[in-house]
Amino acid sequence: MDTAAPKRLAREAEQSTPFRALARAGYAANGLVHILIGAIALVVAFGGDGSIDQSGALMTIAAAPLGFVVLWSIAITLCALGAWQLFEGILSGAATRNVQEFTALWGRRVGAWGQSAIFLALGLIAASVALGARVDTERATEAASAGLLSIPGGPVVLALVGLGIGIGGIVFIIMGSRRSFRSKIDLPEHGIGRGIAGLGVVGFIAKGIALVIVGVLLVAASLTSDAETAGGLDGALQALLALSYGPWLVAAVGIGFLAYGLFCLFRARHARLAAA
Repeated sequence: MDTAAPKRLAREAEQSTPFRALARAGYAANGLVHILIGAIALVVAFGGDGSIDQSGALMTIAAAPLGFVVLWSIAITLCALGAWQLFEGILSGAATRNVQEFTALWGRRVGAWGQSAIFLALGLIAASVALGARVDTERATEAASAGLLSIPGGPVVLALVGLGIGIGGIVFIIMGSRRSFRSKIDLPEHGIGRGIAGLGVVGFIAKGIALVIVGVLLVAASLTSDAETAGGLDGALQALLALSYGPWLVAAVGIGFLAYGLFCLFRARHARLAAA
């Protein structure tokens, strides 16, 4: 088998200017979705109704004039960004016999491929909504959790998924607090660069907190065998809402998502997407 062929194809794809432009636009599309999630969170925090997750944001776009055009743009650009991340994983480095370098290499690859899966999934959801589907990720999460809980070993799998999501959330928090996200984006040292970095700090930490709560809910569902305990982002924020000062906590997370969305808009311009 020619192992160089996938890398050659990935490199040729990344050298395509139109493809790189679509990948950059994917960050902007991701930013728009997060801005809408943040706005819905603020509405819900102060007594309104809405689904505080990706499906809620996409359904909001679908209800707007010419919303289907925006949805198809989001779908195409997010899928392009997902493909870019897939190629980034393939091209992330050469094989090495050093254990430390080997671990770092595969850490980068798994991270890139995980991002690829997320962007591709969100792109496909956007396409489904554009075609008229009514997507409810919260119910889908509960249904999937119920399915896992009903089979032997399923609770363990659900717990591992929850742990994985929780760890992902911790990674986001660390990236925000240490500003390590700056390694993936070229920002001016002063002026607007500091402002964009500030948005990144707030946004990464807020999203990380939300992911940690999602992970905790999934682990709790695996321990109690109660699929209704499981939930996605909407379930996580609804759980926050039930706490003392819950509306203020949800509002804070909503502001964080707005910051993350704005950061993604700037990332579309400043992301490091140099061809390999």
